[in-house]
Amino acid sequence: MRPSRRLLIISAALLGASALIITSGAAPAALAVALWAALILFMIADLAISPSSRSVSVEITGPDEVFSGEDAVFLTKLTTRNFDLPPRLYAILELSGALGTTLAFGLSGNPRNVSGEARVPARRRGVFQLPALWLAWPSRLGLWEMTPRIALDTVLKVIPNIRPVASGQIDVKVQSDLYGVKENALVGEGSEFHQMRDFIPGMDTRGIDWKRSARRRDLVVKEMQSERNHQIMIALDNGYLMREELAGLPKIDHAINAALATAWAAGLGGDLVGLFSFDAVPRLFVPPQPGRAAFPALRAHTAALSYQSASSNPTLALAHLNGRLNRRSLIIIFSDFADTTTAELLVENLTVLNRAHVIIFVTFADPELEKRVGQPADSLHSMAETVAAAEMRRERRLVLDGLSRIGVICLETTPGELTPRLVSTYLDIKAQELI
Repeated sequence: MRPSRRLLIISAALLGASALIITSGAAPAALAVALWAALILFMIADLAISPSSRSVSVEITGPDEVFSGEDAVFLTKLTTRNFDLPPRLYAILELSGALGTTLAFGLSGNPRNVSGEARVPARRRGVFQLPALWLAWPSRLGLWEMTPRIALDTVLKVIPNIRPVASGQIDVKVQSDLYGVKENALVGEGSEFHQMRDFIPGMDTRGIDWKRSARRRDLVVKEMQSERNHQIMIALDNGYLMREELAGLPKIDHAINAALATAWAAGLGGDLVGLFSFDAVPRLFVPPQPGRAAFPALRAHTAALSYQSASSNPTLALAHLNGRLNRRSLIIIFSDFADTTTAELLVENLTVLNRAHVIIFVTFADPELEKRVGQPADSLHSMAETVAAAEMRRERRLVLDGLSRIGVICLETTPGELTPRLVSTYLDIKAQELI
């Protein structure tokens, strides 16, 4: 409990009256003592007649897991037995770690039953404790504010966002591109036998198998499809540059979300998916496995990735990855660079890796940089910032153009467009059989 605003005002007024009585001598000093004694009695009486926390039943329910970038909603209900709650009531939920420290929210309802929602923004992956819930309501006479602390045994897990997978968006995209209309347009262009079909007028005559047609004395068509069981390797740069926040999440979390969506798409496409993470040194290496079977493991590994503050070493990491791969693979690298020296090292290593593999290099466009370049300069300081931003963008563009010239597929995009663009790029590479 704590003194209410009413008690503080009364105490301040009583203090002024006591000072006036003592200094002026207009009334006996015992009057001031009597006034303070009366206030203390009222305070004690207010505590005696006011309900305690034992008179309140609290129920809090919420999810055990939440996707990164979304809000975890905890529903709180308060029920009383022998007193009415005030019309305006609030509660404070204690948080821990990257979730923050506290979250205040309001409660409303009838005098004996109130409820409210606490929306906890999940901006970092991990396992977080919710230690306690603080409540506050006034005492009967309004001299005290009752603030009981209710201990909670609640744990919130923030996991990578697989909303596109859970909603079926990836399934629809892959099924329609690989096994729907697009497959008919690619008949005869694949390298793996699919099936034999009777010839129907309108089909491409290049697909007719003349030997089998002669034996059957009827035209049959050999249908081909894109080869399966390719190796897809997802490489995550987990250095400090990937901790920068974009659209409310660190870059590494956007990369993980897009990587898992692509892993699911690769599983639907019949390919093998592996995972590699690095920062100053190579960290995690998960060998390529069938995509659907490997997806739960990939999800668990990415959820356990910690946020690193070390600078990345692409030379060591990519050389290590090249030595672990024993066949031609599609390597999807999520990374970023901030200076020309790092960019030059990155280009050199990707040039070596690109000789034996197909590379997709994924990086994030910086909206603040673009905004700064397009902003009119109204002072020398802002002009200098605009020139510096334009120079940084030019250097960044040169690096990406250099990677494109050596055959690396570069995707520089915003977080909201990353997943659909990456999945579409994977499907295009698979359809063209570049792996």
